[in-house]
Amino acid sequence: MSIPALGRWRARWLLLGMPICLLWGGSAPPEEGAFPTDPRNAVNDYFAANNAAARHGPDAQRAFLRRTQHPDFRENTCSLAGRTVTIDPAPRTLRRDPGFTVRGLRPSGSVWVVAVEVTVRRSGEVVGRQIGSKHLVSLDGRIYGFAPCPT
Repeated sequence: MSIPALGRWRARWLLLGMPICLLWGGSAPPEEGAFPTDPRNAVNDYFAANNAAARHGPDAQRAFLRRTQHPDFRENTCSLAGRTVTIDPAPRTLRRDPGFTVRGLRPSGSVWVVAVEVTVRRSGEVVGRQIGSKHLVSLDGRIYGFAPCPT
């Protein structure tokens, strides 16, 4: 191979290799508060756990909601008064909501919102159904929510 041909090969490798190096070495670190896995999977897992607790009754759901209540707002829970709340998300609607506040306070972590269908039951009977949205927060590798207060 002649020296000019060798130079062309080096130039080709440099041109082809540069974008690969940029993609490989130029990725940003994960955002603080990012979901620990794929966001849609984390959302589905959270609501599946909520709904499983609801199937076990009001006491089990109250324990789940207390355990998953956002740490900044642990005092903001309310009685379900013997009711259970199942929540079915529309994962394709999941998006970040950095402007979300609770009584003017921004929760720590990465805030997300998703469209949901909420079903409220008392003694197994449906007493209410509503379409709305639900906020979740990813913080320190865990998913937290805000306990619903059915009226």
